[in-house]
Amino acid sequence: MFVLELTYTAPLEAVDAVLPAHVAWLDEQYAQGRFLASGRKNPREGGVIIAVAPDRAEIERVTAGDPFVTAGVCAYRVTEFVATRTAPGLERYREPQA
Repeated sequence: MFVLELTYTAPLEAVDAVLPAHVAWLDEQYAQGRFLASGRKNPREGGVIIAVAPDRAEIERVTAGDPFVTAGVCAYRVTEFVATRTAPGLERYREPQA
């Protein structure tokens, strides 16, 4: 599993101009089963996404295609973690403890 932390690198006006394309990209990632949750930070200085993928290289490929990235309005910080406990309904994402 991955925590994807977005930090805006441009004024909100520039972010908002790309927002419709970013939302369409999010919808695509949800449809492909990559994203489990996402939303804005409070205060609105970026966002957070919980994602699943076979490896970090795949996540880096996916985030590079985010319209926010291609427009130069955000940067990603990717944190990989092993989900050993989950809420009901997310059991399939658990990994055994080593």
